[in-house]
Amino acid sequence: MDKITNPFSPGAGSPPPELAGRDGVLEQARILLGRKLAKRPEKSLLLTGLRGVGKTVLLNEIERMAQDTGYRTILIEAHEGKSLAVLLAPHLRRLLFSIDRIAGAGNKVRRSFAVLKSFVGAIKITVGEIDIGLDIEPEAGSADSGDLEVDLPSLFMAVGEAAQERGVAIAILIDEIQYFSTSELSALIMAMHKMQQLQLPLVLIGAGLPILQGLAGESKSYAERLFSFPEIGPLPEPDAIKALQEPVMVAGESFEPAALQEIFRLTRGYPYFLQEWGYQAWNHAVASPISLQVVQEASDLVSRRLDENFFRVRFDRLTPREKKFLRVMAELGGGPYRTGDVADKLKVKINTIGPLRAGLIKKGMIYSPSYGDMAFTVPLFDEFMRRAIPTLEG
Repeated sequence: MDKITNPFSPGAGSPPPELAGRDGVLEQARILLGRKLAKRPEKSLLLTGLRGVGKTVLLNEIERMAQDTGYRTILIEAHEGKSLAVLLAPHLRRLLFSIDRIAGAGNKVRRSFAVLKSFVGAIKITVGEIDIGLDIEPEAGSADSGDLEVDLPSLFMAVGEAAQERGVAIAILIDEIQYFSTSELSALIMAMHKMQQLQLPLVLIGAGLPILQGLAGESKSYAERLFSFPEIGPLPEPDAIKALQEPVMVAGESFEPAALQEIFRLTRGYPYFLQEWGYQAWNHAVASPISLQVVQEASDLVSRRLDENFFRVRFDRLTPREKKFLRVMAELGGGPYRTGDVADKLKVKINTIGPLRAGLIKKGMIYSPSYGDMAFTVPLFDEFMRRAIPTLEG
């Protein structure tokens, strides 16, 4: 088999050759974008799901859809090293310059630049040096209090009014949104509440781990009235097989049915794993059709690659106590796991593991699907933990 023409693309955010099984969420995005252009109210979207289910791929596809329908877009990735304000400011500057080039009467765009300058001046106090190079006087009293929950809604309102004046709509897309602090998430929700109240042409489409819906609800009780929370999960078997078979058929090759069923069994339908197994099975095969034997022979290589490139990068961020905690979870099976059962296995009182559990949630390693339960945010991580630490004493 020609490795250069291998259709599969394992990688963080790499678009798969066949985006199977995601029609529902893409239709939700299409309706949101269309209704906002038609000046009709619609909830913004916050996609939730485990690692490796394709949330970033979907965000990229939704951004393309938005651009195709005339939206101006911002796409950013949240992380622990930068604040929401610092991430947003330079992108908003670029976006406002693009809006300013559109012919239109009024001074809303100029005012939005002044409000952005005020916003940046205020956040310098809390985050240090940031300069977006605007040669304009700030607008005193607008978005300059230094309180993000006050300033971000004011800034979004100015940007939304500028877009409305020039007859365009804006889509802000944010990946890994769970990394924002409680106050940042609250400010973002309040800003979108203002957009909904004023019916301004600005939508938010975010993606994050399953804890996101709970974080949003805890931050602002009205979050569920502002956002829809589509759950992005593993693909059911027909869609998983389609994601494997169709790209191979386009390339003039095929899988044996038994090979497809084995890959689905091994991956449980998680899109990232499907791409990895498809990629390695293609490279390992001598000729088409790709057989069950080829998949079985490639599986050890796939497991090693996943251990080194997908699981290990997360494992290496853990402290010894955190590794022990997760290894005990893995010992209890596939999950979800009762907090009390983990405490019993560790031979400690349940109230002593709260900080450790909270730290692992903050690191994005586990989440709570229901009260008193825990689960891994990374699919098949329990199997990896048993390979990485063969015994609890290890």
